This record gives sequence, C-alpha cells and structure tokens, in this order.
Amino acid sequence: MSEMTGRNVGKTCKTHYRGTFNDGTQFDSSYDRGEPLEFICGAGQMIQGFDAAVADMEVGQKVNVHLMPSEAYGEADPEAIFEVPFEQMPGVEDLSVGERVILSNQMGQQFPVTVTAKSETTITFDANHEMAGKELNFEIELVEVAE
Repeated sequence: MSEMTGRNVGKTCKTHYRGTFNDGTQFDSSYDRGEPLEFICGAGQMIQGFDAAVADMEVGQKVNVHLMPSEAYGEADPEAIFEVPFEQMPGVEDLSVGERVILSNQMGQQFPVTVTAKSETTITFDANHEMAGKELNFEIELVEVAE
C-alpha cells in the first residue's frame, strides 16, 4: 500500500460521518451517537477510502465519498464460507440463519461469523466482514485536527 499524503496525515482527526449503502440505507452515523469519531489519519485505523478522504480536508469542510469494496472492507472471500456438520460442533443446531456468533480456531483465536445456511445435518458460516464486497458511501465532516 502506498504511503498516504495530505495535510492531516499523522494528526489526530475528529470527524462526524454518516455511512450509507447504495440503496440509501444508513449503516452507521457518528451524528446519531452525538460523538465525533477520533482517529490518527493515515495510521491504518480506518478503512483506506475514509482515511484518504480525510487526509486533505480542512476543518469545517464536508465531503461525500463513494467507496468501492477495494477501498473499504475488501471483496468477500469465498474461502471464508464454510460448512460444518452438527456432530463436529455440538450446540450449533440451535443457531438461526442471520445470527452472528464468535468461533475459535485451533490456535484459540476468536473470529466473528454469520450463519448463512442450515440443513438437516450441517450449518454454514461466513467469516467475511459483514461489509465485505459492498460499496459504501460516506458523508464526512472534519470537526477538529490536533497535531
């Protein structure tokens, strides 16, 4: 990934934002929380497209950005979708499609998954980020920049 440039890179930025999908559905808003989001611009704390948008903004400015999946949470990985027989994972037969649960791998690392399908004997999990493969729209307002 190339080094990000811009007046705000390396500085602590406070932004208000509203995030929507292409159909207009809002998935997140700092306005609703009444609290701006604080992050260090260019430090990889934010998705790439959001970081890049803020890098050259001025305090008080508002921008609207449309991000492709590559600038947001990436494309969905088909390898991250897997089917498990009930007998390998007792208790999963009680889960419902759409439910989010935390699984552990052999190393004991935890990762969130979404139940995407169920049959008589198996359950299918998707470990992709919920936003993977989605185009995202953000209205971003730069509230404050600190050195």
